[in-house]
Amino acid sequence: MDDATDDRPSAGRFAGTEHRLPLRVYYEDTDAGGVVYHANYLRFMERGRSNMLTLLGTDQRAARDAGVGQYVVAEVQLRFLKPGMLHDELVVVSQLVKLGGASSVIQQRVMRGADVLAQADVVVVFTSLDGRPKRQPAEWVETFQRMKGNRWS
Repeated sequence: MDDATDDRPSAGRFAGTEHRLPLRVYYEDTDAGGVVYHANYLRFMERGRSNMLTLLGTDQRAARDAGVGQYVVAEVQLRFLKPGMLHDELVVVSQLVKLGGASSVIQQRVMRGADVLAQADVVVVFTSLDGRPKRQPAEWVETFQRMKGNRWS
């Protein structure tokens, strides 16, 4: 997965097992003081997770449309460390660290250069369309296992 890309540069890229999504802080992302509004870190991280899955070949929309299921966020442990500012160039780093039958844990960091601005552990659960947990699609699990080299914490 080193440096995996696709024809959509906005999808980010892989560096080893980490997905990296660059983004810029716009006025709409900030409060009146030009500081990134705290809830927007969740939006940035969602973009990172979604793009990571897209680059891995999972089609979340097709799975939902076909009635297979969907991912939902079940838990987020989020810590804010430093403020992001208007016009900052940030990178959302996402890494799948635990894979279960229906759930996965993704660690994420929002970085400005070497500085970590926010970090989170996100638990996602694959569910049926009525919200009941169910096993993740086998081909997706196989892709995740190949990416991680079958080593999970």
